[in-house]
Amino acid sequence: MEKLWAPWRLEYVQKKIKHKGCIFCLAANSRQDGKNLVVYRNKSSFALLNLFPYTNGHIMVAPYRHVKELSQLSKDELLDLLELLNFSKFRLDKILTPEGYNIGMNIGKSAGAGFDKHLHIHIVPRWKGDTNFMPVIFDTKVISQSLKSLYNKLTDANKNRYRKKRK
Repeated sequence: MEKLWAPWRLEYVQKKIKHKGCIFCLAANSRQDGKNLVVYRNKSSFALLNLFPYTNGHIMVAPYRHVKELSQLSKDELLDLLELLNFSKFRLDKILTPEGYNIGMNIGKSAGAGFDKHLHIHIVPRWKGDTNFMPVIFDTKVISQSLKSLYNKLTDANKNRYRKKRK
């Protein structure tokens, strides 16, 4: 029998993580991008890896401003958010070559938003057969790549753009 080793998921499965404040505001205002898993920054938005991904490569794109509705963004902020969404998907295409995506927003607690007061868009890469017996029998999802490895691939692949956008 093969063993699947994913000890970093234990905190999530046991729901032991408590967040103090908005994770998006904390990441947006910090310059510790590696610690916060921020992979890209634009003028008014940023992209970060989901700490508890649905699949490998699960990225969230959010505006720097703490808003909960798309209608609260200016046209420039909205365009910037969508450009970063498009860029993030493009990078995932090149690095992970998924066969498809789920891209969307959960607006409000009733819609499943874990952080319902800071708008964010999920980009979830998908592959044929990426659902198996683990979620059905054990209510557990196995992610095949570490967040650090993926973070390094996403940021290393585009260092020039990354540095330029942070200025």
